Amino acid sequence: MEVLTVRNLTKTYGKGDTAVTALKNVSFQVNKGEFIAIIGSSGSGKSTLMNLIGGIDRPSSGTVTIDGKDIYSLDESQRAIFRRRNIGMVFQFYNLIPTLTAEENIMLPRLLDNRRPDPEKLSYILNMTGLADRRTHLPSELSGGQQQRVSIGRALINDPAFILADEPTGNLDSKSGREIIDLLQLANKKYHQTLLLITHDEKIAVMADRIITIGDGEIISDEDLKASRSKGGRMV
Repeated sequence: MEVLTVRNLTKTYGKGDTAVTALKNVSFQVNKGEFIAIIGSSGSGKSTLMNLIGGIDRPSSGTVTIDGKDIYSLDESQRAIFRRRNIGMVFQFYNLIPTLTAEENIMLPRLLDNRRPDPEKLSYILNMTGLADRRTHLPSELSGGQQQRVSIGRALINDPAFILADEPTGNLDSKSGREIIDLLQLANKKYHQTLLLITHDEKIAVMADRIITIGDGEIISDEDLKASRSKGGRMV
C-alpha cells in the first residue's frame, strides 16, 4: 500500500537567466512500512525535496500525494493541518519549544489540533523513547540526544503516515547519533512506522530498505537493499 507518491516534482527558484532548478522531474513511491534513505551531496536537492514532501514549500510543477491526498490541492491553512496530522517531521536542530517540558513538547501537535491529551499514548511514547524519567524536564535540562528523542516522540504522537527525518544525527556525537538511529529503526521494524531519512552518511543509509540517491536535482539511482540482502548482495 502506497503512503507517498511523488510524481514529476520540479522546483525552480528565480526567473529568466537567474533561474536555478533545484529539483527536476523527480518521481518515486513509498509503501507503508518501508525505511527509505535519501542521500546526496550538499546542494543535490535533498532539502528541497524534504520541504516539498513536507508541504513546507510549493513545487513549480508536479504532485505529492500522501494517503491518497494531493497535498498541493489544499490551501496553505489546510496543508498545515494535514501536515501536522499526517507527517511526523524530525529536524537536525530539534525545534523544541524551550518553555515546554518534554511531555508537553511531545503532545504539542495534539494540543494545536485542540485534541484531548491521550495519557496512555503519551506514556507509551515516553517509555519507547526512554524519556519516562525526563518527562517534566525543559529542553535546556536535556542532552542533545534526549532533545532529539523528544522530537521523535512529537513526530509519533499523531500516528503519522510517515516520519520525514532530515539529518536527525547531524547535531549529535556518534554515540547519541547511533541511539537515535536505533530508535528510528525500532519505530520502523517493530511498530511498522514508515520512515524517510535524509542523510549524507552512507553508513546510516545502508541500514534502510532502499537508498534513493539525488544528484543535481535528479534521482541518480533507487537501490533496493532489502532485495539485495535476500539475494546475498550488499550487506549492512
